[in-house]
Amino acid sequence: MSFGQGEPQWDPWKPGSQQQQWSAQGGATPDWAALAEASESRNKRRRLLMIGGGALATLAVGAAVAVAVVSANGDAEASNRPTGGLPAGTDVPSASDGAEPSFAPTSAPPPLDPKDFVTSADKDTAPISAESLFPGTRLTMGDTVYQKGATASTTECASVAQGPMVQALTANDCTRVMRVTYSKDGIAVTVGVALFDTEAQATKARQAAAADRNSVVTSLPGEGVPTFCRTTICRTTTNSYGRYAYFTNAGFTDGRNVTEKDTEVFTVGDDLQEFAFRQIRRRGEAQASAAANE
Repeated sequence: MSFGQGEPQWDPWKPGSQQQQWSAQGGATPDWAALAEASESRNKRRRLLMIGGGALATLAVGAAVAVAVVSANGDAEASNRPTGGLPAGTDVPSASDGAEPSFAPTSAPPPLDPKDFVTSADKDTAPISAESLFPGTRLTMGDTVYQKGATASTTECASVAQGPMVQALTANDCTRVMRVTYSKDGIAVTVGVALFDTEAQATKARQAAAADRNSVVTSLPGEGVPTFCRTTICRTTTNSYGRYAYFTNAGFTDGRNVTEKDTEVFTVGDDLQEFAFRQIRRRGEAQASAAANE
């Protein structure tokens, strides 16, 4: 005899009051394993229903939040649209209305210009003499060495000039002329540096002297150099820098005239006029450096 034949069927989805009752006749006992399986099935169904309901609830909340965000954005955009209640454009403060930020300068001031210190007597106050302007006993320019001869300085500017240069120095109030002579291999050159109170005076004196080839600074013999360039043709140059006008007079010590073919004389004159310029500029540099360190 197998169990379950002729016994009422158990429906796990019906309440117990609706189930067919077990007959007390025959003394049969319930199938507890089947009852347990049915209970477990009901519990699983409840859990699935609860999980599904929670997911739906989450979706509903998310949708509500999305609607709120969209609504908030819509309000923000609406608030950015111009309305009749806003003030006119000229009344709305702007970033440009505020004061511009200011910053302390971080770069160093520009260096002092050396020429400024040799442009006028007011700033060019360092002591000066022929020996300080042309120091030493010889001069080296590149590979060439020149022997230094005599030096001289005078406040009687016209006394050391020839031709139209006399008038050029006098008319522009020359205050001093310093001279030095250098020589090499039978060629000698005298450099004359004339001082004026202003750059304008030096420029005018240089222009007047350069206008006539007979304007020369008188050659300076001595210290082993014989008289030269007094009655012969020599090569001369005229320049100015700041309040200084400087001139060269170069020629042969044996009395020969200088011609265009005598390039060695031109080289000596060019070297010495370059040296004169450098010395005047160095004087300005020294004074500019001293002023910057005060």
